[in-house]
Formats: sequence, structure tokens, C-alpha cells
Amino acid sequence: MRQATITRNTAETEISVTLNLDGTGVYSNETGVGFFDHMLDQLSRHSLIDLTVRAKGDLHIDDHHTVEDTGIAIGQALARALDDKRGIRRYGHFALAMDDTQVASALDLSGRPYLVWNLDFPTAKIGTFDTELVREFFQALSTHGGITLHVDKVHGLNSHHIAEAAFKAVARALRMAVEPDPRMAGALPSTKGAL
Repeated sequence: MRQATITRNTAETEISVTLNLDGTGVYSNETGVGFFDHMLDQLSRHSLIDLTVRAKGDLHIDDHHTVEDTGIAIGQALARALDDKRGIRRYGHFALAMDDTQVASALDLSGRPYLVWNLDFPTAKIGTFDTELVREFFQALSTHGGITLHVDKVHGLNSHHIAEAAFKAVARALRMAVEPDPRMAGALPSTKGAL
């Protein structure tokens, strides 16, 4: 079964992540950062990856360590659940519209982390949440999941919509990439013999 659990404990955070790539998008995310929990819920629901996150972080300082370290742990769990990546589609892409906003995401589960980020926000905060942390999360996810990830804002006026569209677009692209490809019959999706 394509499942994994990662526990990450540092002086700044204590994080547990459990995911199932073959789920139905069932989620239970509690990080102490309300807006971030909402985004993780979107990531799970729209990727159809079951996701449970429990995080305790130094929120008395700010949300940065909690958000970044959660991205690290989810990336590690994805990599572990994918194992050698035999039989998957590997690539995914999605253009997502949400009211005033459109965000496009394309990704490759190549094992070669790289983030291309063409997404800005009209405000520095969404409620009390720093908008710059959206990029921090995806940088950590990309690096520790071994994902080449491109996120591009086509247009958008509302910071909440932009952030949510980014999480949903990446989720939909991830859903496509992790799906078993019936034509691959368990083969590795690469000519190199390894990913």
C-alpha cells in the first residue's frame, strides 16, 4: 500500500504526518495555524490523498517554522509512499480557476527538486497569516519530496483566492502524477532506469 508516516521533531516543531496516496481525500489537519489548516485540507481533498497532520510549533514567535517544517514532513512522506515510483504517471498539470484568480501548476516527480514560483500576492497577510509562507511551504514540499514544481499565477486580485488556488492547482497536478498508469504495467516512468 502506498502509505507513509513521518515524525519530525526539532527544537522548533513537533510534527507527525500520515498520508495515503490511494485515498479519497479524507483529511484531519491541526497545526495551530487556522488558514494553513484550511490550505492543507484543500491539498488533501483535491489530490485525493488522505492526509493527517499534527503539528506543535513555536507559534509565539511566528508561523514560519510550523509551515516550513510541515512542508518538509509532507514532502518526505510523499517520497516514502511513492517508493521507487514504478507504474505512476509521474507528470501532472492543472490550471485552476477560482473567482478572480487563475493559477497553473505543472510538476514532475523526478527526484530532482526544483521550484519555479511566479506567484505574488497583493497583500502581505491573509488575516494573520503571512502570504510569503505559501512559497515557503511549497519550497519545502518540492525539496523534500523530490519534485520539480512550477506554480504560475495567470491573474488574481484577492490574496485568499490566490493562495487557495495555488494549493488546489498543485493538489490536482499531484493527483494526476501519483496515479497508477494502467499502460505502464509497473514499469518505471523513465529511460534512465531509476528516478
